[in-house]
Amino acid sequence: MDIMALIDRIEELVDNGRSMPFSSSKMVDPEKVYEIIDEVRATFPDELKQARWIVKERQEMLEEAEKEANRVLEEARDRAQALASEQEVVKIAQQEAASILVDARTKEREIRLGAEDYADEMLANLEVNLGKLLTAVQRGRDRLQGKVGQRQ
Repeated sequence: MDIMALIDRIEELVDNGRSMPFSSSKMVDPEKVYEIIDEVRATFPDELKQARWIVKERQEMLEEAEKEANRVLEEARDRAQALASEQEVVKIAQQEAASILVDARTKEREIRLGAEDYADEMLANLEVNLGKLLTAVQRGRDRLQGKVGQRQ
């Protein structure tokens, strides 16, 4: 029997006790009250053990929950650090990509200007050679015309 039921029995004994005339006092059989008190004493340690066990379990659950919360928090911190590192890597990669693009554009410009200079030089040589050829052709025509003019 639990303590609350035993307390209810004591209350019932008092309620059912004989009233004293001209008083609000009641007569209760002390033997019955002592029996119930003995039962309370006998029951009390079990309930106290149970209450202590419940408190201990509750404390263990709180400690376990705190450990889990700390683990989750540490995991979140690690993940945040990893993401920050990944973002840093991405930022560095983007900077390197931009640098590579600048270098590539610079080299492309240098190559293009070099190719244009080479082409201009080749065209200038061709122009000189064509000029010489044109002069040679003109001299040849002039000679032919001079020879042709002498036959007439």
